[in-house]
Amino acid sequence: MNGNNESTTSENFIKAIIREDLKTNKWGGRVHTRFPPEPNGYLHIGHAKSICLNFGVAQEFGGITNLRFDDTNPTKEDVEYVDSIKEDVKWLGFDWADREYYASDYFEQLYEYAIELIKNGKAYVCDLSAEEIKNTRGTLTEPGTESPYRNRSIEENLDLFQRMKAGEFPDGAKTLRAKIDMKSGNLNMRDPVIYRIKHTEHHRTGNKWCIYPMYDYTHCLSDSIERITHSLCTLEFEDHRPLYDWVLDELGVYHPQQIEFARLNLSYTVMSKRRLLQLVEEKYVDGWDDPRMPTISGLRRRGYTPESIRDFAERIGVAKRENTVDLALLEFCIREDLNKRANRAMVVLDPVKVIIDNYPDDLVEELEAINNPEDASSGTRKVLFSKEIYIERDDFMENPPKKYFRLSPGQEVRLRYAYYITCTNVVKDDSGNITEIHCTYDPETKGGSSPDGRRVKGTIHWVSANHCLETDVRLYENLFLNEDPMQFERFQDNINPNSLQIVNAKAELFLKNAKVGDKFQFERKGYFCVDSKYTTSEKLVFNRTVTLKDSWAKVSGK
Repeated sequence: MNGNNESTTSENFIKAIIREDLKTNKWGGRVHTRFPPEPNGYLHIGHAKSICLNFGVAQEFGGITNLRFDDTNPTKEDVEYVDSIKEDVKWLGFDWADREYYASDYFEQLYEYAIELIKNGKAYVCDLSAEEIKNTRGTLTEPGTESPYRNRSIEENLDLFQRMKAGEFPDGAKTLRAKIDMKSGNLNMRDPVIYRIKHTEHHRTGNKWCIYPMYDYTHCLSDSIERITHSLCTLEFEDHRPLYDWVLDELGVYHPQQIEFARLNLSYTVMSKRRLLQLVEEKYVDGWDDPRMPTISGLRRRGYTPESIRDFAERIGVAKRENTVDLALLEFCIREDLNKRANRAMVVLDPVKVIIDNYPDDLVEELEAINNPEDASSGTRKVLFSKEIYIERDDFMENPPKKYFRLSPGQEVRLRYAYYITCTNVVKDDSGNITEIHCTYDPETKGGSSPDGRRVKGTIHWVSANHCLETDVRLYENLFLNEDPMQFERFQDNINPNSLQIVNAKAELFLKNAKVGDKFQFERKGYFCVDSKYTTSEKLVFNRTVTLKDSWAKVSGK
């Protein structure tokens, strides 16, 4: 586990490269990056790291960043994903201005580049099936086998490729392959496929094309066309860099520099869009924006702030080696942010009624409560107090152990902002469950302190039974039980059956004016956000963003 802040070390290697390039005027003083997502799913926290890196380093060095959609696989892409990606990048606080591009913008130019490779004897049309290509590729210790179609004439290759474009052949019948080296020690250089046939409508180009370029071919040329200076990729593309360089060098075009960094791995999480799609399609979650998902839309709905995610990206830094970041660090970042900005509220998640026998029956008092002790400008609010209140069921114990400082028979406890109360007796139903707790209060302790200097060790929160709001609260835990769910044969088998619990809570009345997205600290319970999916005009629904417990801060010595 990586529980330490690596930013001092890990950020520098990319920034050092850029600083040196600026010093030597390698790119004419320019810094131009890009964020190139595939529109085949929703972005997750790993993409957020890449967004913060690409936009962040460009901003730091006075450069610019493109948003480019790598839309070369129409069978998996959708406008819904395009829209969600743009929303996520904007929400994180970044702006691509007028630099929104699509790989499909370049289809004609990419096709012409492929013609040029064929004419230069560097690409050929192959009739082998995908399975046959795989079987002749070789292994890390054995060279590949050349395709029987590798030495077709340039004229024949040009004719076949143009006929592929014209739609004469079915899907899978032919591919265009780069002619490199079937004995290369790098499997990516063993005559990789650069075009395949797909008779599929594209979300932007319609049915104009039935051949589509592969990612490795498209990516480097898109970088070149856009005159990117620093093409920042995750480590899995390190072995693809020779192909990136080969395509650009063979065509003699503008050649950006590809730099690889470690992708984000997060404990108790899966970070593959394919597996996240499985969770959605197999109904383990209720959509891409389910608050248990590591998607940016899920984190947003859960109550995470863009500031907390940018802080997280800054803290983990940019490493050259793969590691796994503890989920507790992400939770630490949202606590740090919400502690400063979230107003407090008293909400009872598992209510049991308390009746204060010596409190006047018809009296309702207004007591003053602090909105946020971390922000003096947030002021105070009025909370209503009456004879009957609700407290948390686990704040009372009939037969408590030693050092139990909450409410129990004969023991005095402080009600937050209110009075000292002492339990006198309890009422139970036929099953032995406590239905009412009877107490007396000390009227001299208004505001939560005693004039005689008497002190109590326990303070609990409460709401007035006749002056409260009923609300549903969705309590989230980790979606997976194990910190590495991918170690299991079926990662779905490690799903936490208690990852979501829904409770009917009693809340302070002022929360009835809360709006979707508003965030609060429920005192002693954690940080919560008004849910965007299930909140209605009749009923508020809250999502628990994170508990108050902060394991990462304890581990790291914060």
